[in-house]
Amino acid sequence: MFGFSGAFTPMLTRKKSFISAIVGTLVALSITALVLSLVRVEDVTLPPTVKYGMVFDAGSSHTSLFVYEWDSDKENNTGVVSQTLSCDVQGQGISSYANNPPEAGNSLRECLDKALQVVPAEKQRDVPVYLGATAGMRLLREQNSSVTEQVLAEVAKTMQEYPVAFKGARILTGEEEGAYGWITINYLLDSFTKYSPKAHTWLRPETANIFGALDLGGASTQITFMPEGSVLSQNEASEFTLYGYSYKIYTHSYLCYGQNEMLKRLAKELIVSSPSTRIQHPCYPQGYSESVELAPGGSSVTLEGRGNASACLAALRKLFNFSACGHSQHCSFDGVYQPPIRGQFVAFSAFYYNFKFLNLTEGQPLAVVREAIEGFCTRSWEDLSSSYPKENPKRLPKYCANANYILTLLLDAYKFNESSWNNIIFQMKAGSADVGWTLGYMLNLTNMVPAEAPASLKGHRPSLWAAAITFIILTLILGLVALLLLLWL
Repeated sequence: MFGFSGAFTPMLTRKKSFISAIVGTLVALSITALVLSLVRVEDVTLPPTVKYGMVFDAGSSHTSLFVYEWDSDKENNTGVVSQTLSCDVQGQGISSYANNPPEAGNSLRECLDKALQVVPAEKQRDVPVYLGATAGMRLLREQNSSVTEQVLAEVAKTMQEYPVAFKGARILTGEEEGAYGWITINYLLDSFTKYSPKAHTWLRPETANIFGALDLGGASTQITFMPEGSVLSQNEASEFTLYGYSYKIYTHSYLCYGQNEMLKRLAKELIVSSPSTRIQHPCYPQGYSESVELAPGGSSVTLEGRGNASACLAALRKLFNFSACGHSQHCSFDGVYQPPIRGQFVAFSAFYYNFKFLNLTEGQPLAVVREAIEGFCTRSWEDLSSSYPKENPKRLPKYCANANYILTLLLDAYKFNESSWNNIIFQMKAGSADVGWTLGYMLNLTNMVPAEAPASLKGHRPSLWAAAITFIILTLILGLVALLLLLWL
């Protein structure tokens, strides 16, 4: 019995020493884990939240809705915006509802419903929604201001029924329309800012190529660019601060010089200059005729196509008052000041659609463009109808007039020539976004939307966090071992 007790004492002593060592290690590990969990705590920035905005482009011939999104943290106070959705409203522009204003509002519902499907439900009430009306409503306002207000009121009434932050429906000035179109183009073509994968940030291009903008709608046309030096006429000057830089541009809008208004004015000039009931129309194709009422319910005249490109150009030039400029080189027409054109231009909207139909958007020289338009104008209505069976029969006979009008506008009015013609790019999309004024409008408005401070939490660097977890796990394992030994003893 005494021999057994003597043998057991050294073993017990060794186990007690081992347990003491484990306990000491446990204490050390616990202190280390505690220190790691308390020191070097940093602010960990969470990913920015996504914000949304909607803009209705209420044009003279149709309305479109665009949904945009951008991160809540901004680059030099301007949001980096991308297009999420575009939706074409069925029917004509809201100005066509002058006799039935409530339908102007109802026409927007289908696109509003589609927009709400792409915006998360929890964010819808914070989404700013704007409607900008352009030349069609500017014309209606000149004709009947009270009806114009009724149409806008009905639009607002419809918008306010939806769970969004409606910010108003208003008529843009022509200069605003031109300037916002210019912003859109230069944003989409990376002239303002460009993402650098190497620097992991947005940078201003070292040699920023600022483009001019050429917009042709149904009721108006706009030219916008950055001239050499200062803009002499303050009436046509606009200034913007985008991504931390200021830009001073020349912009002018010509009301009633859109293609639809041009066709109406051309028909009127031809009718006035000829007392006959059958009038030759040089821009319409041979074999095509169109009846025009001189007054509602009154007599009518017939416009008969002649398909003569040179006579068409001559008739179109009479719609412009070039003599009002005298001998001034800094004048477009109607006595309007314009500095010399400079740099590359993007021509969009009807500029693009007409030339796209004629396959003239690939940078062809001016001589090739002229020849193609002349050749198209000589084709008969029978030839065109059979060659383009899917084209809208109301639009097809007007391409000759539209194309020659574009030549007159660009060459005679805006002063492009044989060499500078090559600086015009006919384009309607850049990436996945549409070219137009709405994106520029949204970008400019984001300067007024406060940037949110990035949300953050207290946290560790990944390496410290991993070390703390490792020490905690070791502490638990050793603690469990010590507990088992104590129970065994």
